[in-house]
Amino acid sequence: MKTTFLAIAAVIGFAFFGNAQNLHFGAKGGVNFASISDVDADGRTGFHLGLVGEVGLGKFSIQPEVLYSAQGLKDLNLDYLNIPVLAKYYVVQNFSLMAGPQFGFNTKDDDISEIKSFDMGGAVGVEYKIGSLFAQARYNFGLSDVADGGSGKNSVFQISLGYLFF
Repeated sequence: MKTTFLAIAAVIGFAFFGNAQNLHFGAKGGVNFASISDVDADGRTGFHLGLVGEVGLGKFSIQPEVLYSAQGLKDLNLDYLNIPVLAKYYVVQNFSLMAGPQFGFNTKDDDISEIKSFDMGGAVGVEYKIGSLFAQARYNFGLSDVADGGSGKNSVFQISLGYLFF
């Protein structure tokens, strides 16, 4: 099922990229302030690092990303390969608001069998560009529980810096 989902996402992504006149690629990284809702434990400060694409459609654009993200709690390391697909709206030149779904695939869970391998979430944030450089602030919220039989969802605040290669 995961392979089918990734294949469909890739085909849709390439279709967008192939028809876009205003296409940009870049890289970004930054700090995560992560926690799990409904869990009384210290959060985890981690990082995220990955690739960014942006398909411009006037004042709107679509921004798919592929990010490695260190999340979880201080005593529970949960690392994900996150794939957010964000809709962006440029309020004014160089300043945008963004929101959309995020698909997370667990890559590390401290060998706890109850931790789910897939995390469905959403993301909202802002971005400011200066030439090829950009800065983002984003909140990622889980829509699915992190563990089987639990009620805790991922909650991550991210601050990022990035560079658009073209």
